Amino acid sequence: MRRSMLFLPGNTPNIVVNADYMGADSVILDLEDAVSPDQKDAARILVRNALKNMEFSCEVIVRINPISSGMWQEDLDEIIPQKPDIIMPTKIGSSQDVQLISSYMGEVEKRSGIPEGTVKLMPLIETARGVENSFHIAEADKRVVAIFIGCEDLTSDLQAPRTQEGLEVFYSRSRIVCAARAAGVEAYDTPFTDINDSEGLRKDAEFAKGLGFTGKACISPRSVDIVNEVFSPSEKDIAYAKRVFEVIAEGKARGRGAVSLNGKMIDKPIVDRAAHVLEMARAMGKEI
Repeated sequence: MRRSMLFLPGNTPNIVVNADYMGADSVILDLEDAVSPDQKDAARILVRNALKNMEFSCEVIVRINPISSGMWQEDLDEIIPQKPDIIMPTKIGSSQDVQLISSYMGEVEKRSGIPEGTVKLMPLIETARGVENSFHIAEADKRVVAIFIGCEDLTSDLQAPRTQEGLEVFYSRSRIVCAARAAGVEAYDTPFTDINDSEGLRKDAEFAKGLGFTGKACISPRSVDIVNEVFSPSEKDIAYAKRVFEVIAEGKARGRGAVSLNGKMIDKPIVDRAAHVLEMARAMGKEI
């Protein structure tokens, strides 16, 4: 279960060592935007050592520098041997970008004695080109488990103002979700950047969930609880999902081929949604 992903600067040891205690399902140890150019080497070493010496209970994602930076291979040389769960490559614009990175990851895994394909990929899409190529990016390589939209850089590339309402990225967010679902992977939404606006965060997270995103990134620990709550099934959702399967069982016991609940026929999409709700509830430790 990956409802929330919390960005943490890779060059801040006091923050990195507390990653497990911030409530996020995943942490993103950042080697890119959160790190100034003169701190890149220090951040890479710190993240390498943290992965080597710490026991993380949450999922660990490492955001590396873009291909254009010339630093991405150095990042992977240090990070892949420590076996993070996922690498997040940035400014991904095509399937070829993904394949280039995956191929090099395979070389590093082989050198390190790690089975090829151990470390997965979550491409970060933050350009107009990336949005338009998002389906091909999502299906580019077997390592890809999800795609993630970053709207700050995207709006700059679109030459559009970034607003809280987000109309300027509505198409892009929708496109990312459709691409991910078509490719059979997950979709993650951009962070809400005003950490003091809790109601705005909740509204934006609810909107993202309504579009079909699996979860949302956060840039502050203060955002995590709200994002987790929004992307978790409610008690009402869980009760309804349980009732769906109860009614199906009752119908089978009576020899009925079709059953209804609250006046609505229970078809495959309803069953699939109910199963997903119960799967999430179990992952949250709820007794079903």
